[in-house]
Amino acid sequence: MQTSVTFMNLDPSETLKAYASEKLDRFDKYVENPAKANVVLTVEKFRHVADINISADGFVVNGHEETSDMYSAIDMALDKIEKQIIKNKQKFKKRRSAAARSKMFRYQEVEETSPGDMGQESPARVVTIKSIDYKPMDVDEAVLQMDVDKNNFLVFTNSQSEEVNVLYRLKDGNYGLIRPSS
Repeated sequence: MQTSVTFMNLDPSETLKAYASEKLDRFDKYVENPAKANVVLTVEKFRHVADINISADGFVVNGHEETSDMYSAIDMALDKIEKQIIKNKQKFKKRRSAAARSKMFRYQEVEETSPGDMGQESPARVVTIKSIDYKPMDVDEAVLQMDVDKNNFLVFTNSQSEEVNVLYRLKDGNYGLIRPSS
């Protein structure tokens, strides 16, 4: 990790610089590409402030902490940053897997003709297949979404079971739910 340490209102110290760089090296296991870290260490009267910014893998995380000891300020700021990096990584994985799943269910419009006798012309039967994007939600949200859109059915990912479900409107106004059997 490429690290730059800046001291404000504080004499530059190689031990503080080495401490911050050593602690930042623990984030190498979370990032795949080279990362940049900017550390600003400041002393204001009796407060020791550590501002740490890390940019890696398309996201930027910031940590700011004020304490009476510079080493503890660095540690606490890095703990905040670690939580943010883990959260961003999980969010990225979730989005990537959801995008992959939605691509599996995309179809293109297809026109087919029904096979008829060679001598007779039969009217062509057109079949249209639409692509449907679905998002995670619970069953109550799906019912509300159907009421808003006035559709007869809705395909969605159940946020509790993480499976694809289909909610449809019955003739009597109630709703039916199709879910995969386990």
